[in-house]
This record gives sequence, C-alpha cells and structure tokens, in this order.
Amino acid sequence: MKRALDVALTLCAAPVALVIAAAVALAVRLALGRPVLFRQERAGLGGRPFSILKFRTMREGPGTDAERLGRFGRFLRATSLDELPELWNVLRGEMSLVGPRPLPTRYLPRYSPEQARRHEVRPGITGWAQIHGRNALSWEEKFRYDVEYVDRRSLALDLWILAATAFQVVFPRHIAHDGEATMTEFTGAAR
Repeated sequence: MKRALDVALTLCAAPVALVIAAAVALAVRLALGRPVLFRQERAGLGGRPFSILKFRTMREGPGTDAERLGRFGRFLRATSLDELPELWNVLRGEMSLVGPRPLPTRYLPRYSPEQARRHEVRPGITGWAQIHGRNALSWEEKFRYDVEYVDRRSLALDLWILAATAFQVVFPRHIAHDGEATMTEFTGAAR
C-alpha cells in the first residue's frame, strides 16, 4: 500500500514538479555552474547503498560548508527545492516519500543497534524527525524520532507527516543547527 501511494502521489505531482525542477536546474546552472545535480551514496532499506539525487547547493572549491553554501544554496535548502530530484529515487523504489532521511553509508558502522533500526524501512524525502525540528535536532534526537517512526508507521501517520511537511515548506524553520550551515558529521552513537 505504501509503495503504491508513493508512486501515485509522485506521478500526480510530476507535471508541476518537473516544471519547478527545470527552473531550479537552470538557476543552479547559472548560479553554481556544473554539475547541476549532487549525487552521493546513501544507505537505504536494510542499509543497502543507493545514489541519492539532489540539486547542488554549494559552489565547488575550498572553504567551509558555510562559505561554499551561500545565499542561493541556503534558499534552496530552506524551501526544500534541492530535494526535488529525489522524486526519481522514489519512483525507482530506493526511497519513499516518508521515512527516515537517508544518510551516508559511512555512518553504518557508527549506529547503535537501536539507531540502526532506522533501516528497517525505506528512507524518505521527509520524515518524523524532519517535522519535529529537522537539523535543529541532535543526532540522538533525530534517531529517536526515526525509530519511533519505524515503530508507529501507518498510512495515517504518513499523510500527517506529508501535510506537516507542506506547512514547513511554506513556513520554513529549523533548517540548520545554530551557527552551522550544515549538520555536523555523525561520529557515532553515544555509549
């Protein structure tokens, strides 16, 4: 049922999403150059790796993430427009619309057994942690919400998360940790 809903909603949104994605792709090309898309290996269902697609938000070259991100990149992230290419990952079955956000595969050996439960479901474009604070949460808080989602998952919860996400796209908040442009590296579960 969840997979059918993912595909149906993605296909229904496709005409509008494609127009917006084309405009964003052009803006990224003009503002940041090539490549327009950012690809990174992330851990999916069962920890299996897949290549996530996002619009690039940082300029190439030296500097901290904050220096490379810039105003345009912050806008893309605040509006979640950088996430639009992930709809392709949803159609391919690598992601769901709702689930724990996929993280780099290098994090896999760093999870506690409880945190690793986040891989019992497909990763999502949005999730329970995203509507509860996004990047303003600590890693431990994020993973707690991820596992809570795994335990409580249902069609009703997914629809609630999608509605809350739409609200947060219109009224963005909690985009990053205070004083940080991006989330800090997850170095391992607190023991």
